[in-house]
Amino acid sequence: MVRRTDLRMKSLLTIRSLLQTMITLASASLGFVSALAWNDAIKATFKKLLPEGDSLPALYTYAAVATILAITVVGTLSWIAAKIGGEAIINREVDG
Repeated sequence: MVRRTDLRMKSLLTIRSLLQTMITLASASLGFVSALAWNDAIKATFKKLLPEGDSLPALYTYAAVATILAITVVGTLSWIAAKIGGEAIINREVDG
């Protein structure tokens, strides 16, 4: 018969593993979105310098918002992982 504490430990390990996977996927996907946003902003800068292009302030605003969103989501997931005892891929120096 399986002991209750064994089931609880397995459940906790599963949750930690799931959260670590979410952090990894969120980091990769949001980092990719942020990189694409900055790529568009930089391309627009060159188009602005060479007379044509889209709205430059809008592209930079989008890039900044995407970056801030990525940092917020990854930081929050890392904080949650630290609270439940998981290990994040990105370790924050401030937390020690």
